[in-house]
Amino acid sequence: MNEVGPNLIGMVLVGATIGLLPLAVVSMTSFLKIAVVLFLIRNALGVQQTPPNLVLYGIALILTVYITTPLVGEIYYQFENSPRGLESVEDIKEIGMTLREPLKEYLSMYANERERAFFLDATQNIWSEQARENVESDDLVVLIPAFVTSELTRAFMIGFLIYVPFLVIDLIVSNVLMAMGMVMMAPPLISTPLKIFLFVAVDGWSRLMHGLILSYGG
Repeated sequence: MNEVGPNLIGMVLVGATIGLLPLAVVSMTSFLKIAVVLFLIRNALGVQQTPPNLVLYGIALILTVYITTPLVGEIYYQFENSPRGLESVEDIKEIGMTLREPLKEYLSMYANERERAFFLDATQNIWSEQARENVESDDLVVLIPAFVTSELTRAFMIGFLIYVPFLVIDLIVSNVLMAMGMVMMAPPLISTPLKIFLFVAVDGWSRLMHGLILSYGG
């Protein structure tokens, strides 16, 4: 019976980790911003299904792995230097503490101070006094929503800057066609190839990916 307990705890922990891993990747890494920007650039180009969703998610995941490698390495280093089993609830708590510190440091670098202050102050309105008693601005319960909001804001700021030149092309093509009396021709037939040509000519994919990666520089 003593042999079953530790194995059961380990199995439950592994199962919960696997189940929550996609949520963690989306909400606590650069995947969120990168994926949003990639989908915005596809819409700005006017090609709704190229590249396919799976390709864009794959690109976002690859770049996320590249960007978060130092974080993963730090977590692995912490576990390697203080190995723990899964034999009790205390062991699980200690593992959580080991994981929490490098994660807090990573999220703190990219969570906007204003968002952190908002989510901390919001506990006064929606949490009980007992629940908010020891909450601080660097707790994960504050950092994670602040990080998500900050990343979404930055993603749409980048998306706006990407949209502007393509919007100009759409306006120019529409006005030229109207001036030529070709009102029956759909502007996307002309503007979409021009936008793709412009994007390729400036090495758009490389520049976009390089910019996304460097946006997480120290």
